[in-house]
Amino acid sequence: MGSASKTTLKILVISAALAAGPFVRPSAAQPVPAPKLKSSSVLILDSNDASVLYSRRADVVTPIASITKLMTALVILDARQPLDEPLEIGRSDRELPKGAPSRLAVGTVLTRGDLLHLALMSSENTAAHALGQNYPGGMSAMVAAMNSKAAALGMKGAHFVEPTGLSSQNVASAEDLSKLVVAASRNPVIREYSTDKSYSVRVRRRLTEFRNTDNLVANPTWNIVVQKTGYIAEAGRCLVMEAVIEGRSVVIVLLDSFGKLTRVADAKRVKNWMETGAGFKVSMR
Repeated sequence: MGSASKTTLKILVISAALAAGPFVRPSAAQPVPAPKLKSSSVLILDSNDASVLYSRRADVVTPIASITKLMTALVILDARQPLDEPLEIGRSDRELPKGAPSRLAVGTVLTRGDLLHLALMSSENTAAHALGQNYPGGMSAMVAAMNSKAAALGMKGAHFVEPTGLSSQNVASAEDLSKLVVAASRNPVIREYSTDKSYSVRVRRRLTEFRNTDNLVANPTWNIVVQKTGYIAEAGRCLVMEAVIEGRSVVIVLLDSFGKLTRVADAKRVKNWMETGAGFKVSMR
């Protein structure tokens, strides 16, 4: 079976598991305390057998901010445009809503691969917008492809209007995003770019270093397969990832975390919960 077929099968299994409701392992003799997480919407599942280990408001559709860029990357890579093709940052790429900061000046020329790398790793909005502008058929075709891909993955509550995540109209549920994370984790380019600690490109003849927005990738105690952070006021602080914890591949979706450090603290609490064995024994209602 090819990798694409395996990914599709895994997503279908996850869809079936989520539709069936909370999963409780029959071997769990006693209730196990849930991790004390502060994110508003949470979903933790075993990506191998799709068992739901913890779920809270996972079906609520909400703005997802820059988690959007995982879908942007999937669609760009599906189009098989050459990653070594040079693209120029235009004025429209800089004129983004919410006063989004960027160190990519108008006229900067980078490869499509460079832009994708920066979009996934450092959540560069100008880079993501430029990718959409240079998609076959332009931005409207890019957005249509994003929504088509979401439907193909079974992301029933998801809707996209642009590729950066700056719009609060880009929405999905934690259940939707678990499927997006699984699909993204099967792509080697997305895995590499999203977990890179830093990356440098030349901007106006100067080598400029960009860093990952998720400092967990630099933590040697974590084995992160794929990750993406996100933030706009309407979405709160968000973090999604697939990580290997105690030899087990786990998808973690944390949405609308209050406070700048809460999403990272919640991720650490999940990891500790799994390492103590609690996460192996029970799922949440």
